Amino acid sequence: QVQLVESGGGSVQAGGSLRLSCIVSGYIYSMAWFRQAPGKEREGVAGTTLDRRARYADSVKGRSAISHDNAKKTLYLELNSLKPEDTAIYYCAADPAFFPGDESWRDGTRYRYWGQGTQVTVSS
Repeated sequence: QVQLVESGGGSVQAGGSLRLSCIVSGYIYSMAWFRQAPGKEREGVAGTTLDRRARYADSVKGRSAISHDNAKKTLYLELNSLKPEDTAIYYCAADPAFFPGDESWRDGTRYRYWGQGTQVTVSS
């Protein structure tokens, strides 16, 4: 069965950077990072696939990079130039069959497997 475990969150000052990791067990095809802040809707941050097609939310475009290492079975999210509004719990999500499109990648209901989340706190 697929299992996802996130790590790499923490507290950082605005303008800093973090790299989140998600260790994957089992087969997946599509992968994504979501985040949710208290009182706000869950939103897609970035998504990718085994063939490395990457998509990003407008809020992080240009300062974020999603990648994965097949050998290490790890999904990464690099966030640079962090802002206080990046503060949230970040979740990795994956699905073995979902083929994401330009809009559907950010639909959390399309991903069957989810990690437990890792907290990112950005102070100004």
